[in-house]
Amino acid sequence: MDPQLTEVSQQFERFKAAFVRKDYNSCSDLLSQLKVLLTKFTSLPPLFENTPNAVQELTIARDIYEHAVVLSVKTEDQDAFERDFFQLKPYYVDARNRLPPSPQENLILGLNLLRLLVQNRIAEFHTELELLSSATLDNPCIKHAVELEQSFMEGAYNRVLSARQTAPDATYVYFMDLLAKTIRDEIAGCSEKAYDYVSIGDARQMLLFSSDQELFTYVTEEHPEWEVKDGFVVFQKAKETAPCKEIPSLQLINQTLSYARELERIV
Repeated sequence: MDPQLTEVSQQFERFKAAFVRKDYNSCSDLLSQLKVLLTKFTSLPPLFENTPNAVQELTIARDIYEHAVVLSVKTEDQDAFERDFFQLKPYYVDARNRLPPSPQENLILGLNLLRLLVQNRIAEFHTELELLSSATLDNPCIKHAVELEQSFMEGAYNRVLSARQTAPDATYVYFMDLLAKTIRDEIAGCSEKAYDYVSIGDARQMLLFSSDQELFTYVTEEHPEWEVKDGFVVFQKAKETAPCKEIPSLQLINQTLSYARELERIV
């Protein structure tokens, strides 16, 4: 075997051993070293040179970047996820005819769809869907993300939260929890604008919690400006503390008249 390929293979084995041990700090260090070593392979994107070991080099590079994406989920680093996913994507698209399919591809694509949904990048979500084949769209990993997006857009938030139990892989749970927080924050924002106060039971149902204690923890950590007393969650306190800006109507009228005079002069 080529010495450079041997070095990458040995380093990757150390990375995988650290990954199994959940030693993610060592994984990050080893991954940085692996990415530097991969730059020596001219068979990789964007050059795609037809070297003697091209298939082996492409295969191990794809495997490394797949592990990098999963590592970013384990370390809850969405920026690293985006970087590593875009480094991986050419192996799924441009190198498709050079390599056998990866068993992890649909899992990774589904994770990326979930990330876009969590970040509310719906246009990009649908752009990514349009690039997938009909067979890929039928894969459980992809269908799970699509059904989540549909439920989210319909406002069927209970279906979104219950979908956590049917996630196709444990790595999906991170994004599912983020999505649940996004949903609760959206409901909370609407609730405090619509009501002065609601009963604890109603607040628990609106925010989709299964117990009062979960509700109290959420209020303490996320909305300390709310007040829980006498069986109610009081939003009025939050409304009173919000700054109320006066619209400078006279100033706006003067500016509008000034613009009108200038336009008349120009015409």
